[in-house]
Amino acid sequence: MARKAAVTPVLSPSGEASLAMLAGVGPAVAAKLQARGLATLQDLWLHLPLRYEDRTRLTRIEDLRNGVPAQVEGRVVAVERGMRYRPMLKVAVEDEGQGTLVLRFFHFRQQQVGQFAVGTRLRCFGTPKPGHLGLEIVHPSYQVLGRNDDPELGDRLDPVYPTVEGVGPMTMRKLIGQALDRLPEESTLELLPSGWLDGLGLPSLRSALLTVHRPPPDADLAALAAGTHPAQRRLAMEELLAHHLSLRRQRIALQAHHAPPLAGPGKLAKALLKQQPFALTGAQARVFKQIREDLARPSPMLRLVQGDVGSGKTVVAALAAMLAVEQGKQVALAAPTELLAEQHLNNLRGWLEPLGVRIAWLAGKVTGKARAKVMEQVANGEAQVVVGTHALMQEAVVFQDLALAIVDEQHRFGVHQRLALRDKGAGGNSVPHQLVMTATPIPRTLAMSEYADLDVSAIDELPPGRTPVQTVALNNDRRPELIERIALACQEGRQVYWVCTLIEESEELDATPAQATYESLQALLPGVRVGLVHGRLKAAEKLATMVAFKAGEIDLLVATTVIEVGVDVPTASLMVLENAERLGLAQLHQLRGRVGRGSAVSRCVLLYQAPLSQMARERLQTMRETNDGFVIAEKDLELRGPGELLGTRQTGLAGFRIADLARDAGLLPGVHELAERLLAQQPALADRVVQRWIGTAVRYASA
Repeated sequence: MARKAAVTPVLSPSGEASLAMLAGVGPAVAAKLQARGLATLQDLWLHLPLRYEDRTRLTRIEDLRNGVPAQVEGRVVAVERGMRYRPMLKVAVEDEGQGTLVLRFFHFRQQQVGQFAVGTRLRCFGTPKPGHLGLEIVHPSYQVLGRNDDPELGDRLDPVYPTVEGVGPMTMRKLIGQALDRLPEESTLELLPSGWLDGLGLPSLRSALLTVHRPPPDADLAALAAGTHPAQRRLAMEELLAHHLSLRRQRIALQAHHAPPLAGPGKLAKALLKQQPFALTGAQARVFKQIREDLARPSPMLRLVQGDVGSGKTVVAALAAMLAVEQGKQVALAAPTELLAEQHLNNLRGWLEPLGVRIAWLAGKVTGKARAKVMEQVANGEAQVVVGTHALMQEAVVFQDLALAIVDEQHRFGVHQRLALRDKGAGGNSVPHQLVMTATPIPRTLAMSEYADLDVSAIDELPPGRTPVQTVALNNDRRPELIERIALACQEGRQVYWVCTLIEESEELDATPAQATYESLQALLPGVRVGLVHGRLKAAEKLATMVAFKAGEIDLLVATTVIEVGVDVPTASLMVLENAERLGLAQLHQLRGRVGRGSAVSRCVLLYQAPLSQMARERLQTMRETNDGFVIAEKDLELRGPGELLGTRQTGLAGFRIADLARDAGLLPGVHELAERLLAQQPALADRVVQRWIGTAVRYASA
């Protein structure tokens, strides 16, 4: 099965010792730590700080800067208790430089108030923010000093760890300190051969762990906060290396299989090109050339073709299919939904049947005699190109001689489903070539790490005649004006999508559900034919509505995000995305790609609910600024991180503990080099690195 979560690396045998051996860990504390996934010493070694506090120096109040944490010392000059909405305590402190700072508390006990008598000396730490009377610190950590007390400043930065319910921060620090005292020797921890990391400017694993937990006072705080300190990079590097090695090994295992070489003259492909109204774009021609070279080899092609909605991936896949058909072989094309599979079917029938190619259709709704007939045609080789949904992957489907498996929208299938197609080759000694397509552009860094078992191609230019979609963001307050614009557009014979993010009322989310929107738009637009499609409808109802929309029998289609991967409607030229602030960039971009299919100017309206979070604001801004899916994907990676971006659930994507693909992208070339060197020179060590970080939970079960 696909891997779901990060496992704790086995750093050394001694690291597997239970936390019960530490002072202060009785059954109750052990249970609280266990609930947070902390059971062994190495769990604590890898429970890394979120940030650091610098208590090694004092800052004068006049030198404090907004948002920069600091430690100050001074005397209480005024105390005020108030009650505005909730109890509040304000304490004014003055230092020797006559600067004044306000400390503000919302949660406090009565005896605390007594601590702050005027004249009391305090040492406090926190992050100053602008208040009513200059800078203030809300809820500082503080120490009351006696008249002659002069406690020493800290000698190193204090780590702040992710909270563990029921275990205080001081206790956590002490426990992690005890765990670190039990770190084994360098030679025990280090797996990589000595000298291999020279030149990368990275410390040993032991030194990296100690630096991250106990940074010296002169450590680069900004680098630690950003996760780019050499010690953090050393840990991330080994985790990325393990991940990459596991994928590489799987690729090597698959490439050891035989695949039928498909190196013919390409007459069918030429005939298909001839009947297309457009010549291939430069990007399409480049990618087809790469595929053609792959297919000519006797080892299986493993290629991912990514390109924006409408970039012409299907034509490239059809050309690849013709190379297989010409050699008397079969091709399978699997899509995640019936709608999308049916669209492929219609396209391929229109292109290939005039060339005499026999196409079969196999989806869940093909039943009874019709199904038995198709199965027979697939098994005896009569069906040359078989299009369908995941139904293609069922054991009962037997091909006579499958040479090419094309999988569309890879991220909607699990890895194991892709592997099920692989196993449908002719006999056990040959496997089909694999072509994987996605309309979700994948940032380069992500492709380098997550698809290390695939060669990646990009169709990064749109065909001529496509007009970029104009995008505007509107506050929900302007909804009436938008509805007026829609009425006009429908009168002019244009079609409109209105996309909602939820189907029905939900208590958790203040998002307008599709059902209610459908009813209200019907009432507000009396002359407009309104349709509704959402995920809970039966497949037949969904399909009927989409077909009616495509045929021009519906003017305005209210839909949930089920249309994200779906049908082409060239006349649709206006898209409204409601509660756009709730959607990720990749999804917004996918949905926007449903319009702009024809030559008419198309518009996309991002309807949002104020107030916007910083992330939502950045997303909407990016959508307004660019139509380039690859730029959007990079930004999405930066904003959301990789797990969410690729839909960890479906891909079994690694839950990294330490590495961050957006941040650590610069490490990947070095990681790849190290991986190839290990596989070539020290394969047993490569196994140990994978075993340490991934254990037996490798991503592909049967590869």
